[in-house]
Amino acid sequence: MNARLRPAMQAPRLGFLGLGWIGCQRMQVLADSGTATIGAIADSNPECLARAVVHAPDARRCRTIDELLAMDDLDGIVIATPSGAHAVQAIAALDRGLAVFCQKPLTRTALEARQVVEAARRANRLLAVDFSYRHLDGVVDLRERMQRGDFGDVHAVDLQFHNAYGPDKPWFYELSQSGGGCVMDLGIHLIDLAQWLCDTTGHSQLVAMLHAGGRPLRAPLREVEDYATAQWQLDNNASVRMACSWRLPAGRDAVIEAAFYGTRGGAAIRNVAGSFYDFTVDLFEGTRSTRIASPPDAWGGRALIEWTRRVQAGEGFDPQSRTLVDVAQTVDAIYGR
Repeated sequence: MNARLRPAMQAPRLGFLGLGWIGCQRMQVLADSGTATIGAIADSNPECLARAVVHAPDARRCRTIDELLAMDDLDGIVIATPSGAHAVQAIAALDRGLAVFCQKPLTRTALEARQVVEAARRANRLLAVDFSYRHLDGVVDLRERMQRGDFGDVHAVDLQFHNAYGPDKPWFYELSQSGGGCVMDLGIHLIDLAQWLCDTTGHSQLVAMLHAGGRPLRAPLREVEDYATAQWQLDNNASVRMACSWRLPAGRDAVIEAAFYGTRGGAAIRNVAGSFYDFTVDLFEGTRSTRIASPPDAWGGRALIEWTRRVQAGEGFDPQSRTLVDVAQTVDAIYGR
């Protein structure tokens, strides 16, 4: 039996599946926002369940997704499990009639992404992914400027995301579970930003180089990469260059930047002094720079809150979710699959 969407203006009742750091962080933001009721939490690890109860003391505790989906009073589910489980779990929830918000990546491959998006279309339920950098202060404004043509024809995009550390969970390093290394973990944010801000897709003339421990990797991959570079052309003819890595000795915790250059101006999103949380957004005109956003900015849970409000408004399938497949196709191309 499909769960029914609640009437508009009534806070949706959500389940959380996967209660690691990111799952609990997003749950705390949602609980503090008051935009939804957390009706159930699920994780196979009892310690994770015990920690999560702090943010949702009245939620039903579940050990499996089956227990979660057996509840008949949920409107949606937030998935923050290892990537290899996302496709099966998202499809199961959508088939049950629940809206789905998933941590990135939505899936390991474009084929899986198409299957999830089709399940959302079939169920007429709202599907979204936590591409959180879209929600930095100033980034929506930047997109509007680009769509108005303020920068002229955007023809060059430079992207980088270097993390001085690597993931601390073993599944990240198992190709069958993660689907890939630093490109899947970090680069996917940059790919989404480039496509979303430029309002286009595509990856023609793509060339990529992947490394693990300094060694070049060749397709088909048998291990995850920790350094990657790629260059390709979007459907609007803009040239994109991307570099991302884990454990790069760059002299700071992180280097994160997305820069866009057009015939009449440009812009850049940059992290501040190696921070993972503080960002600036600057507009460029010749040699002049104008800052339109700077810290502090509590942006981490905005994607989830936006999805929650759309669920509350009764929104069903969004055709724009098909762009999730476009992002996955570019990732597949970088991995040579």
